[in-house]
Amino acid sequence: MQNTKIIKRLLAVSVAAAMFGSVGAQAQTAASTQMGASTTAATASGTAKLTAADRKAIMDMAMSNMAEVEMGKMAQSKGQNADVKAFAQKMVDDHGKALTEVQTLAQSKGVTLPTELDAKHKAMGAKLEKMSGDAFDKAYTKQGGVGAHKETLAKLQKASKAAKDTDVKGQVDKMIPVVQEHLKHAEQLASGKAGSTGSSGAAGHTGSSH
Repeated sequence: MQNTKIIKRLLAVSVAAAMFGSVGAQAQTAASTQMGASTTAATASGTAKLTAADRKAIMDMAMSNMAEVEMGKMAQSKGQNADVKAFAQKMVDDHGKALTEVQTLAQSKGVTLPTELDAKHKAMGAKLEKMSGDAFDKAYTKQGGVGAHKETLAKLQKASKAAKDTDVKGQVDKMIPVVQEHLKHAEQLASGKAGSTGSSGAAGHTGSSH
């Protein structure tokens, strides 16, 4: 009889331990699931909070930087004028750095960027590719220099006013003075002013702080 009671008590203790162990495991699993859901929700909310204007700003910055880098590389190989080639090198350097920053920003916000130029910029590149010599230098300065930077500056200024996300606005505002300096330099090149090479230093100073 004594042995029977002891066995029953041991069985009761084992069952109780098993039950508590099961409850504990369930609670731990539930907590882990809840944490995972919270993390996912936080990530989703971080992505979802971007407005359409913020997303467009990121996409526009990426596209303009990609285009300037591609045209700059082309100008380095096809250009003849030393000032134009120096300007092209500046575009590759400055817009290359900016593109890297935009890519990092896009990744942190869950925005997928295009991996190639859009039809508009491809057409511009194809047109320049067919040119050579002085004609190329003039066309590149006008399109990749003055025209493209005017368009980019207008988009950036609009994006700065419309931006709701502080990180997006910060990147936009960081690019504006660089693009303004590039535009000024390009306009000097287009006008044929002898001091155009000197302005490269100013553009370089702005770019280095970028």
